[in-house]
Amino acid sequence: MSEHILTICYLVASVTFILGLKMLSHPATARKGNLVAAAGMSVAIVGTIFLPQPDGTILHNYGWIFGGLLIGAVVGTLAAKKVKMTAMPEMVSLFNGMGGACAALISLVEFDHVSKELAADPSLDISHIQTKVLIIVLGLIIGSVSFAGSIIAWGKLNGKIKDFSFPGQNILNLVLLALALGAGAYLVIHPGHSLLFYGIFVLSLLYGVLFVMPIGGADMPVVISLLNSFTGVAAACGGFLYDNKVMLTGGILVGAAGTLLTILMCKAMNRSLKNVLIGSFGASNAAAASAGVAGHYKEVSLSDAAMLMSYANKVMVVPGYGLAVAQAQHTCHELEKILNEKGVEVKYAIHPVAGRMPGHMNVLLAEADVSYDKLLEMEEANDEFKTCDVVLVLGANDVVNPAAKTDPASPIYGMPILDVELAKNVIVNKRSMKPGYAGIENALFFQPKTSMLFGDAKKVLQDLCNEIKSI
Repeated sequence: MSEHILTICYLVASVTFILGLKMLSHPATARKGNLVAAAGMSVAIVGTIFLPQPDGTILHNYGWIFGGLLIGAVVGTLAAKKVKMTAMPEMVSLFNGMGGACAALISLVEFDHVSKELAADPSLDISHIQTKVLIIVLGLIIGSVSFAGSIIAWGKLNGKIKDFSFPGQNILNLVLLALALGAGAYLVIHPGHSLLFYGIFVLSLLYGVLFVMPIGGADMPVVISLLNSFTGVAAACGGFLYDNKVMLTGGILVGAAGTLLTILMCKAMNRSLKNVLIGSFGASNAAAASAGVAGHYKEVSLSDAAMLMSYANKVMVVPGYGLAVAQAQHTCHELEKILNEKGVEVKYAIHPVAGRMPGHMNVLLAEADVSYDKLLEMEEANDEFKTCDVVLVLGANDVVNPAAKTDPASPIYGMPILDVELAKNVIVNKRSMKPGYAGIENALFFQPKTSMLFGDAKKVLQDLCNEIKSI
């Protein structure tokens, strides 16, 4: 009877995962979807701890279980409450890496069990052992790559690790991957070689590091999505290993969602996944691309910018990472409301890879209660720029860089961008003329219709609000 209750718990949890993921697709239901999925996970955890497993196993080590749950809950809650919006991408990478590490540790523990079983009884059904080892090896390789790659991505996003590449690195990466897969295939056929298993573990970690090290610039959102899908697949391997339906369902959902998001990110950048992974985006060609950009930029005063926006019919705001750094999303929303009171239509143009992770700008503006109806995706925004009197670019750089359309030597060439130059006037807020995340100059800043408004985004927006109120 107890095993049937556990099965029902897993079924309920699986359904809530699917419903939660569906609800996450729209900002109006995203918060509720997160809670629904969390509730389902809670049901699965409680059922796993207190109910007998299908094989009759009953857990007894409650001290370790609840100790781990308590530590994880406290650390996770504190980290989530204290994290700034600018640090959200690296937190996502770090937490994703922990998922990959968990999958790899499961493989390490289970292979030790298999080795002891073989040593105790060499007459065991070899085909069953080989199937088990296959799942263990896949979980080890994918989980280790996800863990190592996510930690490097975390370091690169918070500025502690710089892009690094060397001649022949792509070839070395392929060799490391081939060695890990080849050794894994040999181990499946001959499952008694423990040292080889740990060699695969080291190779996978090394590949994960070298796999992410050369990738930079606007490709980081794609890498985060891809690593997220890796973690999902590794978790699904754990579900196969333990015949745990809810673990399998959750892993498949995460793996499928991450894969689809990766494809969408690549499509948004007009690049193939292969090009992203071996192109070292933003690393090697940045200097060459910047060399041809020259000219003089003009500044605009706060009073002139306020006057221009106050008498506009339509203003389009382009949020970028600089807005997140300044924590200026609430002030931006206040500016929107002040302009609305003056009869100015205000909308937001969202580029798919703006910020440091997929959906970064959407989350940022949602935190400030900006209406989702005012957020325009890239294609829709590009159709409306020509009807805009003013475009206010707040901390965005690479996603509005015309080099993506005009300069074949640029590392961002071919990436669809927001066509802000189609508007009558463009005001760009930046701290300085320093290049963006891809490390290249932006020709938009030197165009005749573009004016620069230097300063911290929050301070500039506050001053703009005050100026517009006085007009």
